[in-house]
Amino acid sequence: MVVWTHKVKLAVAALLALTVAIPASTQQAPLVPQPAAVAAPAVPPATPAGLDKLTKTDVDAWLDGYMPYALARGDIAGAVVVVVKDGAVVTQRGFGYADVAKRAPVDPATTLFRPGSTSKLFTWTAVMQQVEAGKIDLDADINTYLDFKIPPYGDKPITMRHLMTHTAGFEEIIKGLLAFDIQLKPLGDILKERIPERIYAPGTTPAYSNYATALAGYIVERVSGQSFDTYVERNIFDRLGMRYASFRQPLPAKLKPFMSQGYELGSGKAQRFEIIGMAPAGAMSASGADMAKFMLAFLDQGGPLLKPATTAQMLKAQNFSVKGANQMALGFYEDWINGRRAVGHGGDTVYFHTDLKIFPAEKVGIFISVNSQGGGGAPGAVRTALVEGFADRYLPAANTPPVELATAKEHAKLLTGSWTNSRRVASSFASFVYLLGEEKIGLDEDGRPLVSGIPSLGGAPRKWIEVEPFVWQDAYGKERLVAEVRDGQIVRWTFGMASPFMVWDRTPWYASGAWLIPALLFALAVILITALGWPIGWIARRRYGAQLALTGPARTAYRVVRGLAWLVIAVLVGWLIVVMGIENFDGHGKNDWLILTLQVVGTLAYFGLLAGSVWNLLLAFKERRGWFSKLWSVLLVLGAFVVLWVALVFKLVSFGTGY
Repeated sequence: MVVWTHKVKLAVAALLALTVAIPASTQQAPLVPQPAAVAAPAVPPATPAGLDKLTKTDVDAWLDGYMPYALARGDIAGAVVVVVKDGAVVTQRGFGYADVAKRAPVDPATTLFRPGSTSKLFTWTAVMQQVEAGKIDLDADINTYLDFKIPPYGDKPITMRHLMTHTAGFEEIIKGLLAFDIQLKPLGDILKERIPERIYAPGTTPAYSNYATALAGYIVERVSGQSFDTYVERNIFDRLGMRYASFRQPLPAKLKPFMSQGYELGSGKAQRFEIIGMAPAGAMSASGADMAKFMLAFLDQGGPLLKPATTAQMLKAQNFSVKGANQMALGFYEDWINGRRAVGHGGDTVYFHTDLKIFPAEKVGIFISVNSQGGGGAPGAVRTALVEGFADRYLPAANTPPVELATAKEHAKLLTGSWTNSRRVASSFASFVYLLGEEKIGLDEDGRPLVSGIPSLGGAPRKWIEVEPFVWQDAYGKERLVAEVRDGQIVRWTFGMASPFMVWDRTPWYASGAWLIPALLFALAVILITALGWPIGWIARRRYGAQLALTGPARTAYRVVRGLAWLVIAVLVGWLIVVMGIENFDGHGKNDWLILTLQVVGTLAYFGLLAGSVWNLLLAFKERRGWFSKLWSVLLVLGAFVVLWVALVFKLVSFGTGY
């Protein structure tokens, strides 16, 4: 599943982009001319250039030249890579260690990895099996299948198609997404405990949702009469002969010896087994060899899992994202690479990082999973470079420099501004991190878009060339950024692999970090100086035997304002502690008391400081104090107002422990 990585403190991590290229049709070879009076037999389509050398010998040599260095450079303990073609496994390779301390190597046939959100493909396959059985209608209100109600957005219900395309309109949920050493509640109970807020009308905005996938898994339980784990085992794993695969948490005893350890750093200690709260969204453990069986089934029109017509329906783009960008199919997301359409899914837990890609037209697939967080975003770089390199070697395209449109600079200006990710927490205090994670687009020295959130693999800013109206391509790579225009203005954009399930919309003015972050820094500086002035002033007066010049209401206001300033600072420090402690997303409420305390005390502090600073301001001007006292009283009112504004906009003033 796609989750926020360990110790990022709820920061919104933009997904590392994979390759995107302009769609192109696969052409077939014409009939071969024959001598006169001889019938001209048809020949099969020509093998695409590069595929003829996709052999075990060549792939193994290529992997040996890349993977060991990539793992060592990224401080990753181990990895598995599997390549399939034309109904068979070309190669399956283990690299590094499944257990560093024991020097146990990765065995691609038996070592289990946690593919995270790549697990969703199995959930969506289960859904489509039930569609085939006539038990699920893709376009019916999902409440038809539930024993609790998902409220409509206005008069628009959510359908299974919305769930499968991440367009149900849910906000993201973090609490309870991942934990360690716990006993999970039944799936239905987890889903009923907290229904995420609906922030978009269904079918209008791609916004990745783990809750939506878990909800689909629960519907499979309801209509099949089996637990989700049992259903997948009987109807997917058993049909494919996947003996080293399970959604169960903890793992069955017979599979535990084969589970790879997970690591923050390959050079560090092994970590605990991760428990995924909303299991259908990412709880699977599987070997590389078993993932190959799944890829081969879909490359064979569904194999023993689905009918060919159902498989074709599942892999068809649904066109909910920005026009011209990669789209969601039903559960799979597409990725155009070197002019060829791939479908698949990536996935991340805290320690495991995965990507699966199949090229249906070419009957080729590749799977990679690593067992460490590594350093400097290494897992994303390793898998991105692997897939790009694989495509360039075996599915190459003409490598010509992009040609820039004459409208490039004019259109680049329209792209500038502050933008917010559609995948976000909206209804709780956790929304505050989106102020810090807001994407800002400016212009580089040549007047081209400067997008800091989509750096190159080396971390440098990309040089964006407009190759079609409102479509930009990396001048030295394959990444693409596509914008949506309404009434002559860019209102939405997305890029690469993120396109199917995430978009960026303009941040409303009242929540834009362009002015709020400088204003908040100013406010905090004023409040901190005001708070520190109280003990410093007391020490100075005591040392020199002076008395506080203020008396009566002015003295009371002086003390109230400074006391409230300290209270605001204490509350903000408390929120920092909460955010720092959410690293496990355990959902068991160990910090709930602190969250509720901060919400109550914070509300009193924010409003109290503003009221107290206004009172102090009125007294300062009424008593005709010096110019500095008057100026500072004005600055304090402004600072208190900004803090209250931020607290209201980003739900620091709210009551509830969900996030």
